[in-house]
Amino acid sequence: MVLKACLNEAGYAEEIRHTVDIDANWNSDTPPSAAQMTDSLQKALSQNGLNLTVSLYRMYGEGRSAGFELKNPETEEILFSMDIDVNRPIPPTQIYEIEGFRFRGVSPTQMLADKISVISGGKVFRRIKDLVDLYYISKVIAFEKRELLHTLENSKRSLDSFDGFLHHPDKLSHAYEKFRFTGNVDKPPFEEVYCTVKIYIQDILPKKE
Repeated sequence: MVLKACLNEAGYAEEIRHTVDIDANWNSDTPPSAAQMTDSLQKALSQNGLNLTVSLYRMYGEGRSAGFELKNPETEEILFSMDIDVNRPIPPTQIYEIEGFRFRGVSPTQMLADKISVISGGKVFRRIKDLVDLYYISKVIAFEKRELLHTLENSKRSLDSFDGFLHHPDKLSHAYEKFRFTGNVDKPPFEEVYCTVKIYIQDILPKKE
């Protein structure tokens, strides 16, 4: 939703890939327990009349977010999941609005830094959605290398070698073909997505020797 709102505000009116997952941040003076996080989410849902059951399926750790599943309590069907980063540097945020609904989400620059950090490493093959999102972002948001590096430093993120992205486009293409676009969203050709993103982030890519 943050990406959709960000793109809408920047003038990108086309439909983008759908998602039902939620990313969030948890900040507290002491590291929270699994029970504390689960109970807090469950209480927030109950207070707002949302009849869902929260369960933790992945505990947070170094470089790893906590993972939660939110289920229909009657059928046990998993409706969506939620990833929560714990006690990471608080990211810059801003207010977005979609169809009269206003909410706070991370800034466009933070979103860009997060996604470029992901595709710079080996996770790129499992996170094709970040490659797709960068394709969308490239249409309306200018790439500012200095601002990106500053945002990466402030959020304690780093860039890897981009080895997978640069040297294994065949594996990326295979992962992209398996990635499903739901609804009536057009799936652009892989070559278009890959080349567009490569040109967009060229200032941050390793220089050829």
